[in-house]
Amino acid sequence: MEMLKTAGSRKVVGTKQVIRALKAGTVSKVYVCSDADTFIYQQVVRAAEEAGILCVRAASMKELGMICGVDVPTAAAGLLKA
Repeated sequence: MEMLKTAGSRKVVGTKQVIRALKAGTVSKVYVCSDADTFIYQQVVRAAEEAGILCVRAASMKELGMICGVDVPTAAAGLLKA
């Protein structure tokens, strides 16, 4: 999670952006919240597994949103490859 704080613009925030980046192969690690909607959670985890990317569970959507620097809770975030 600390890596997300220091990532600056090298991250994607939000389920759609994370899934898009996974399909494009531009993500190195994915964070997904355990309190996210079940469908969204499974969608992100499945996409990460298909891409062979490590998927880390985050505590809460509110916390993940704050760490990513957005004012709204977020279900997923990803670190972009360098």
